[in-house]
Amino acid sequence: PQSNCIKTSKYNIVTFLPVNLFEQFQEVANTYFLFLLILQLIPQISSLSWFTTIVPLVLVLTITAVKDATDDYFRHKSDNQVNNRQSQVLINGILQQEQWMNVRVGDIIKLENNQFVAADLLLLSSSEPHGLCYIETAELDGGELGPPLLLSPAQGCEMLPCGPSAPPGEVICETPNNKLDKFSGTLYWKENKYLLSNQNMLLRGCVLRNTEWCFGLVIFAGGDTKLMQNSGRTKFKRTSIDRLMNTLVLWIFGFLVCMGVILAFGNAIWEYKVGARFQMYLPWDTAVDSAAFSGFLSFWSYIIILNTVVPISLYVSVEVIRLGHSYFINWDKKMYCAKRRTPAEARTTTLNEELGQVEYIFSDKTGTLTQNIMVFSKCSVHGRSYGEQRGTAGCSPCLHPQCPEPVDFSFNPLADPRFRFWDAGLLAAVQLGNPHVHEFFRLLSLCHTVMSEEKNEGELYYKAQSPDEGALVTAARNFGFVFRARTPKTITVHELGHAITYQLLAILDFNNVRKRMSVIVRNPEGKIRLYCKGADTILLERLHPANLELASITTDHLNEYAGEGLRTLVLAYKDLEEGYYGDWAERLRRASLAPDAREDRLARLYDEVEHDMMLLGATAIEDKLQQGVPETIAILTLANIKIWVLTGDKPETAVNIGYSCKMLTDDMTEVPGENDGWVTLHGEWVLLPREALLLQADLRAGSHRRRVCPGHQRAQPGTGAWGEQRQLITCSYLQMLPLPGPGWMLSPAAHALEADMELEFLETACACKAVICCRVTPLQKAQVVELVKKYKKAVTLAIGDGANDVSMIKTAHIGVGISGLEGIQAVLAADYSFSQFKFLQRLLLVHGRWSYLRMCKFLCYFFYKNFAFTMVHFWFGFFCGFSAQTVYDQYFITLYNIVYTSLPVLAMGVFDQDVPEQRSMEYPKLYEPGQLNLLFNKREFFICIAQGIYTSVLMFFIPYGVFADATRDDGAQLADYQSFAVTVATSLVIVVSVQIGLDTGFWTAINHFFIWGSLAVYFAILFAMHSNGLFQMFPNQFRFVGNAQNTLAQPIVWLTIALTTVVCIMPVVAFRFLKLDLKPELSDTQHSRPRGRPTKRLVGGPGSATARADRHRG
Repeated sequence: PQSNCIKTSKYNIVTFLPVNLFEQFQEVANTYFLFLLILQLIPQISSLSWFTTIVPLVLVLTITAVKDATDDYFRHKSDNQVNNRQSQVLINGILQQEQWMNVRVGDIIKLENNQFVAADLLLLSSSEPHGLCYIETAELDGGELGPPLLLSPAQGCEMLPCGPSAPPGEVICETPNNKLDKFSGTLYWKENKYLLSNQNMLLRGCVLRNTEWCFGLVIFAGGDTKLMQNSGRTKFKRTSIDRLMNTLVLWIFGFLVCMGVILAFGNAIWEYKVGARFQMYLPWDTAVDSAAFSGFLSFWSYIIILNTVVPISLYVSVEVIRLGHSYFINWDKKMYCAKRRTPAEARTTTLNEELGQVEYIFSDKTGTLTQNIMVFSKCSVHGRSYGEQRGTAGCSPCLHPQCPEPVDFSFNPLADPRFRFWDAGLLAAVQLGNPHVHEFFRLLSLCHTVMSEEKNEGELYYKAQSPDEGALVTAARNFGFVFRARTPKTITVHELGHAITYQLLAILDFNNVRKRMSVIVRNPEGKIRLYCKGADTILLERLHPANLELASITTDHLNEYAGEGLRTLVLAYKDLEEGYYGDWAERLRRASLAPDAREDRLARLYDEVEHDMMLLGATAIEDKLQQGVPETIAILTLANIKIWVLTGDKPETAVNIGYSCKMLTDDMTEVPGENDGWVTLHGEWVLLPREALLLQADLRAGSHRRRVCPGHQRAQPGTGAWGEQRQLITCSYLQMLPLPGPGWMLSPAAHALEADMELEFLETACACKAVICCRVTPLQKAQVVELVKKYKKAVTLAIGDGANDVSMIKTAHIGVGISGLEGIQAVLAADYSFSQFKFLQRLLLVHGRWSYLRMCKFLCYFFYKNFAFTMVHFWFGFFCGFSAQTVYDQYFITLYNIVYTSLPVLAMGVFDQDVPEQRSMEYPKLYEPGQLNLLFNKREFFICIAQGIYTSVLMFFIPYGVFADATRDDGAQLADYQSFAVTVATSLVIVVSVQIGLDTGFWTAINHFFIWGSLAVYFAILFAMHSNGLFQMFPNQFRFVGNAQNTLAQPIVWLTIALTTVVCIMPVVAFRFLKLDLKPELSDTQHSRPRGRPTKRLVGGPGSATARADRHRG
């Protein structure tokens, strides 16, 4: 049988080294440097010692291996902790303690209160009446307490096998899969066959709560459990800078090959024309028999020497910087939610700089923009609407005597004291015995899956799987229809103080396809009735024709509620004849036992019975906006970020939330359309609204009059291009319903996501300023994101809080999870997580923008310093007979990137800022350079390498020209190879240190320490390598005793270094001064402002960075 042992670790002591090295050498850069190391071991072509490559290579491999080993150690630790948990297993009729890893499929396990479920179990029995038990699914999906139901007694719940004499049974079920909400199987026991569903399963990762004990049969164990099936790796995401860097590295490698070819040709020509004269005392090596072969060997020698244009330390430095940025996000106290004790978390370290380049945000509505705390606000019962708003929002009775008091529920000892309702007419209808109102609340008290717990007499606690259900059952409770208890076959309700027990005949579950839930109950008088609640679009078409007038009135109420941003449900019922129900129940039983197509058969039977229902009314639940959402959306819009809301709600509800969020503005005029605002268009007509939008985008203020097609639209003539005033609402399978603009709507007849129409949909949507997609499924959310990624080539961010947002979060370039009330599946799938939508503003405008800025400055400087360092060898080749002789000594080559220049650039990459964080928030337009990719692109790359080549030319030729005729203080010739090498190396280290000082925009003590400390370390190592002590210990390695001291003691050497530094740096200083004076960027003007000076939020003007950005786009 399948073992229950889990393994999330990758290595063990034996396999770590080979497997980790194999993984690391799959990186092209590591393989490239390994190839260089092999070349350096060939004496005929290597002019550098092997350690110049192996030291940095081993350092990089070691750092990566330590990181991987540390991560895997914690995985081992977690695995051991889980595998060694204890469980009670029934063996030969005796309960014995066993480790989780030793549990097998077919074992029977006893769980006790607050214990984790060891494997996926079929629930057999429990200590609770009727075999019920409570579980908490927080580790599995973040949900609260929920009610997995046991098989009813008639279906064998009494069959707990407690000993060897227990009758054998057999379970046949589906293969292991990752669907948390579905299970299909059949139990064969005592010659009977019983249907098994997800309600009979306890899944690994759940915790048993409020239940003394239960027994379960292991169905899936170990890696086959649904928890482990859902822990698969998500798609690896790479940033645009990563992709660009890979391209640039290939270009650099091509440039390296070109330099090698030039120098190889030079060597062959030199050997042929000049080298032949020196054969007497400079003979060729034994293997070299011609000038051409000498050039061939010289090519490989120069590939080795010039390889530092592609530095191996680049990749490690990038990872260190990203790790630092991730810690800054994790440590940000301003993104910490004290109420939930939830900090922001960077769950990946590879995407930080892409947070500074986001152009499109795709947001869920419920729980992301709203609080997901549901309050029963209004209702419509038999054509009458209840629940008017208070006279003054948030008014106090003493200040506003006209403001109504909340309804007094003191008559009901079981009422929830936290519940508030402001229309006493509804309570009066209940107390007067209105049969429609009674039936309305009876439905709410029966049609649900809520579990009730009574800790003390009269203190009820409801455990609901969704906040909506909890709000509806609580409303019924306060109005006198109190749900008290349930068993697998009964529901007990206290109706106005009288306890009534209903026989529960069937539950027709809710799912995203049905969009409704029904229960069939038998009342004490023996009458069978079906109660149903669900989405209006589903239930209204299933009503009996006699409800036509009532349905029209209720629809008006629904539109009114939706226009206020309330979440609506329609309620209906149907009386069933005993004979019909018996026949239907038998067909249901046979369908539930069908070996194939079971779900389709059940769906058809559900659909059959849920027709010709009688309308009761509708409910309206308020889900308030989160704090700071309108301000956050307004600021992100100023940052030129397009925000699309993707929701499953009605268009009217979504439009109201759009206005509340300031996505849609209040000054736009509503233009009513014909046929209640709906018009049906065929798919091929989509071209018309798109062309109308794009055409009117060219109209100016003089063309205010325009044709508005039928639709529920708002429009306002603007003073500029129409594109700034358009919103687009899409609804029903992403059919388009544009709000202001030309005013076009597409009904469900046009399927906007089909292959032949997706471009039309995208172009129309992108012509609008804001887009709200209604009635969308989780898959369609992902399809919209993929559509923008595919055609717009823009960085996308998806943010949501529920399991239905996971596909969207995984599809976007960046996924953000809100740790809210809908579970943690969105958080587990996300790259970043926090608890409130308003933190997105800080994540993008501060952390994202800084990360992008720092990474761009780091890359520009890194390529500059390495070209300045490496190209000196290229120029020297023309003066050394192309002999692959190096300018610097091999120790300097080894330490340049890993000691002398590594820490200053890391400090800049981790800590640098151009403006303080408050300025980033006050001036959202500062975000635009990242969207336009202005700070690091191919143009900036070529500027960096051009500066590096310019520096290398001066670095070589100024000392070379000075040394040609220079003498020492004692009159001796200064021009020796070692003195020249020391002078050039010292000039290089000083120039790149001064350059990074100019590039640093935000100085900290760490920057000072690393920059000036690196210079001090350089001189300390330089003098040490030319000291007598090292020469005595390693006479063959450190031959040039005192050379550094003697060279740097000459004034002319320091004058040469100073001249080189000034000539290299002054053009950069002059260019930046002129740019700052003549064409300053917005960040330059804000950087120069005093930090304490109050500022106003920037909207942008003709001379602003925004205007320049627009011209750049144009």
